[in-house]
Parts: sequence; C-alpha cells; structure tokens
Amino acid sequence: MTAFDESERRAWAGQAAAYSASFAKLCAYSVPRLLDAAEVREGTRVLDVGTGTGAVAAAACERGAKVTAVDTEPGMVALAAQTAPAADVRLAGLPSLPFVDGEFDAVVGNFVLNHVGRPRAALAELRRVTRPGGRIALTIWATPVAAGQALLGRAVQAAGVTRPAHLPALAPEDDFPRTEQGFAALLGDAGLGDVCCNTLHWEHRTTPEEWWSGPAAGVATIGQIVTSQAPAIIEEIKRHFDALCAEFTGPEGALVLPHVAVMACGRA
Repeated sequence: MTAFDESERRAWAGQAAAYSASFAKLCAYSVPRLLDAAEVREGTRVLDVGTGTGAVAAAACERGAKVTAVDTEPGMVALAAQTAPAADVRLAGLPSLPFVDGEFDAVVGNFVLNHVGRPRAALAELRRVTRPGGRIALTIWATPVAAGQALLGRAVQAAGVTRPAHLPALAPEDDFPRTEQGFAALLGDAGLGDVCCNTLHWEHRTTPEEWWSGPAAGVATIGQIVTSQAPAIIEEIKRHFDALCAEFTGPEGALVLPHVAVMACGRA
C-alpha cells in the first residue's frame, strides 16, 4: 500500500456511524445508475468494492443478484451487513482482493477510486476478478467540483487553513483527470472494452447541522483537515460555514447542494 492508502485507512477508522449520518445519503444518489451500467439483474454475481454502509449491495440484492461486498473498515462491514443482510459482506479491499480470477459477472465501486493510492493498479485488480465479458462500473467525484461540494472547502479556506502535511496527496504519476475523458482513458488503459462515461448532476438536500456533522467528526479528508485544527480555528471554520450556507439555503432552512460526479463503465 502507498502512504496515501495508509492515510485513507487511518482517516476512515471508526467512522462508519458518522459517515452514515452525514455523507452516505449523498453518495447513494448514483446507486441505481451504477447498477444499470453494470447490467446487474437477477442472478448476476456482483462484487461491490468499498461498500461503505452497504447501499449498493442492498440495491443489488433487491434486483435478485448474488452479492459479495467488501470494505477495509470493520465498522463499515458491520453496518453493511445490517443494511444488506442477503449479501456476503467481508473485510477486504483494494489493492488486493481475496477472490479468484473471473469470479464475478459484474464489479461496482461507488466513489471507491477516490480513496486508493494507485487507481490503475486498482482497476487491474477489478478486471482480474471480473469474468471475460463481465461489466465494471465505477463513480468518482468530478473536477472542477460543483458548488455544493465546494462549500466545506471554502469555509476551511476562508479560515486560512491549508491541507496538513500529514495528509498525503495522490502521487502525480498515479493521478488522472477527473473528467469524462480522463476517466474513460483510465478504463481503456486498463484493457476494458466498450468504455462509456457520463457526468451525473444532482442537488443533494440536507441540513446545515447534518452537513457539518461529517467534518466535525473527522469524516473524509475534509474532516481530517477540520479536526486537526485547534478549537479556536475549528470555531472560525464553523463561523464561515454558517455564513456560506446562506447561498444554498432553500425553503424551511434546507441546504440544496449541487454535486457532480463522473460514472464510467466497461467490459472485461
């Protein structure tokens, strides 16, 4: 594993409940389209990599698929097993999966590639466990980020906070453009055929309290940045967050946050 992988695992350790209460609903938006892209239907042998709270696994089970789901965080595994009791949920993850070559008809990963240090090696592993002719479908967050996704980062920047040195970024040689073209090229370079890629736009509806609860608990990179600050700086970030929320406040005080993701699929 790379330093980025190790940092990600430390960051997500013990965060299952906080993630479920904050960002999980945001990430669930893409689930139906991800399963459609992977051609998941009754009897399909599906692997859900980085299952998190189990939303993808549960939706695949509802389609009658035979579902295996993995995550590297024990709390996520326990939560996913409750969410998708019909799935075989295991503690495992990229870059090395405990499955034989070609074991699955379809492999899906909802935003999992955002959390791996070597995306190309991860794709090679996903292709290995997919049968010839099987489908792989993945989502990532797009760049530039949408206005709603930028809200928390803007609050951090307004408080004069920069990314701490202890949080490594992806190595330049391992990164790729988070665009339709860049994501499609990544899948093509991994040897997948019939690659297609499209952009997903949606408005995530939440509340200021719910949206702040994720970073306040240390969830994801933004949470690691927030919680590594002194209490006075965290208060300053929160003050800017509260002010910026006015730009996105809808009826009855709800936050309406535009988000953009990229979804790509291909055939092994």
